[in-house]
Amino acid sequence: MSRCAWPLLRRLPARAGLALRHGRPAAAPAPTPPPSSSSSSSSSSSGDGASRAPDTSLFVPVPLKPGLAGEDVGAELTRPLDKGEVLKHLNKFYKRKEIQRLGAENGLDARLFHQAFISFRKYIMESSSVSADLHIILNDICCDAGHVDDLFPFFLRHAKQIFPMLDCMDDLRKISDLRLPPNWYPDARAIQRKIIFHAGPTNSGKTYHAIQRFLSAKSGIYCGPLKLLAHEIFQKTNDANVPCDLVTGEERVYASEDARQAPHIACTIEMCSTNTPYEVAVIDEIQMIRDPARGWAWTRALLGLCAEEIHVCGEAAAIDLVTELMYTTGEEVEVRNYKRLTPLTVLDYALESLDNLRPGDCIVCFSKNDIYSVSRQIEARGLECAVIYGSLPPGTKLEQAKKFNDPDDPCKILVATDAIGMGLNLCIRRIIFNSIVKPTVNEKGEKEIDSIPTSQALQIAGRAGRFGSSFQQGEVTTMYREDLAQLKEILSEAVPPVKAAGLHPTPEQIEMFAYHLPDATLSNLIDIFVSLSQVDGMYFVCNIDDFKFLADMIQHIPLNLRSRYVFCNAPLNRKEPFVCTTLLKFARQFSRNEPLTFDWLCRHTKWPLAAPKNIKELVHLEAVHDVFDLYLWLSYRFMDMFPDAALVRDIQKKLDDIIQVGVRNITKLIRASQSAAAPGTAEVVSEDLPLSRTKRDARVASERHSAKSPAALSIAVEAPALRRARSARASRSGVRQEDLKSYGRGSLANRLLREGLLTQEMLRQLESEWQDQHRNGRYGSGSKRDDQHSSKETGKKSK
Repeated sequence: MSRCAWPLLRRLPARAGLALRHGRPAAAPAPTPPPSSSSSSSSSSSGDGASRAPDTSLFVPVPLKPGLAGEDVGAELTRPLDKGEVLKHLNKFYKRKEIQRLGAENGLDARLFHQAFISFRKYIMESSSVSADLHIILNDICCDAGHVDDLFPFFLRHAKQIFPMLDCMDDLRKISDLRLPPNWYPDARAIQRKIIFHAGPTNSGKTYHAIQRFLSAKSGIYCGPLKLLAHEIFQKTNDANVPCDLVTGEERVYASEDARQAPHIACTIEMCSTNTPYEVAVIDEIQMIRDPARGWAWTRALLGLCAEEIHVCGEAAAIDLVTELMYTTGEEVEVRNYKRLTPLTVLDYALESLDNLRPGDCIVCFSKNDIYSVSRQIEARGLECAVIYGSLPPGTKLEQAKKFNDPDDPCKILVATDAIGMGLNLCIRRIIFNSIVKPTVNEKGEKEIDSIPTSQALQIAGRAGRFGSSFQQGEVTTMYREDLAQLKEILSEAVPPVKAAGLHPTPEQIEMFAYHLPDATLSNLIDIFVSLSQVDGMYFVCNIDDFKFLADMIQHIPLNLRSRYVFCNAPLNRKEPFVCTTLLKFARQFSRNEPLTFDWLCRHTKWPLAAPKNIKELVHLEAVHDVFDLYLWLSYRFMDMFPDAALVRDIQKKLDDIIQVGVRNITKLIRASQSAAAPGTAEVVSEDLPLSRTKRDARVASERHSAKSPAALSIAVEAPALRRARSARASRSGVRQEDLKSYGRGSLANRLLREGLLTQEMLRQLESEWQDQHRNGRYGSGSKRDDQHSSKETGKKSK
């Protein structure tokens, strides 16, 4: 007689047989009938009202141990089970369409149903004894006194044990419902705030006007994207006799000697308090609310700051989004538009040669290797240059900026990355884009190489001709003629409107998730949270790859959830192995409840350190500086376990001075690295690619980089212009890209360099001969002129 599982499910008494996920014997969860066509009102929904199906590929089954040998009540009541017969009936159960349908109605899609059945079958077959009720049902089925459908209640109970999220899916959906972020900040909703948007381009005075209101207020908070900006406002405010504290992720500096909190605070935006009331708040660079990694911090500040007036500064492209967000809070936005204070001209000609440099020029590169190459070539022309890039310590950046701005200093040229886009006041006459492509990370966290966006191009170009500097008119151009038309096109385009604001799961939300899923890893919790999260069209969930990377890295270390969450939010570059290894050691010692002392840190970093002798040593010193930053960041959150913050801050300042010495002599370090790039020396800088001018050239550069040639640094330093010229000529003349990609990085060249049979000078000579052969054999007359020009440039560099 065939019987449906649901009537049995209603009348079958639940018995304590299987351990629940908390490890305690308990009754099976009360079964529920199949859901009706209308979904539960408590489940989260997307913007159109439909329930969002979870990504079940993220559901990791909790392992259950088979039942141990002991008193087998079921066998005493019936008889021992024939495991062979049981296996046949279990497989028959699996194939039943009715069972698969019932599983789907209870949240088991095909993937979960299969995984749950494999686990259920393994549990029964490997257990010495099972619960009495399950034993009796299995015996009845084997004796043809029952039907395989009768197993479904036990199967479902087992499935909910290995996939505990099935039993609390509605609760998880509620926790991960991110459609009403304004409600997260009741203190801000309790007051009526006045929102003033200062909109304008770089060098328009928008932030200046907001800061004037900040200074005149009884209390205020400035929220900026960089430590440098926060430090600048901290200094200016105190210089104006307005006591102001500095708060960053790594330190807190009080204006008063007795460490009393000042009424004004300048902080990095992640550190702003949403509980403290202020008269005025300033949120700088509001367009970064769309940033894939950090946008959540601007969203939190905009929605959560408890201030009577909130002054928002940034691009006009963010006006519509800010207005829409404030509409949901019942607050109006007053917009004040500003125009650039000094003229900015896009030149009709490119620089084309470093011989055409003038005082006040800034060459913008998007790669460390290009920074090294250009600065080396400038030094070869007898000129001094300052160097600024992102991984330099703030003190070194300020020192290089001061050197460049000093009218009495012979250094009149600046070579920098897009790090100059904000945070530094520079006296620049002309911005020169060495390249107009750069590596980016899209919304999905995928790395791409693409043309710089209009927003960033305007931000960088706008640094020329700063109001109040010695250059009252700014100019912008490119290094290469072929790039100029595209740069003009980029700068002439309207900045796309900011469409969405970033969000990030809070520690409280993750803790609630962990309560329901205690056996899941933190990385898995985050994945499930994002999978179930619901946002409306004005928001997006920020990229969590860095968080997950650290979560996976320290997963094996026993930490409580809150501490683990803090470690995973540590600000570090995961491309730096030394810094990542240090975080791992920090977490391991922290888990043993052993304080990380100053002596321990000095042993780990081999402090004191000497001045760098080559680029590789300079890069390592930068990594050590990041380690000190990491220690200070953790000391702010775990003061007892990282007790020596003051001592670490002292040696960090000394390290900053050492790095400044290295950067001042960067061309000497490059030459030393070049000579060391011969036999047996590894590539010095591996995290950056020399960027070419087009997407095609960028792909070729990427393929070259993947070869990890010992000569890679030398080629990057000596011949970037030749590479660009070769690539451009090849595209015009039909030379095979395979020839270009293989040149200079093949296994033969590597082997000859390692064995000392080929020197850098010989490699350059071979390059010249290779060009001559291809010129004579394949190039047309137009390309010959290009090649002759390139040969002249090569001759100059050789001299």
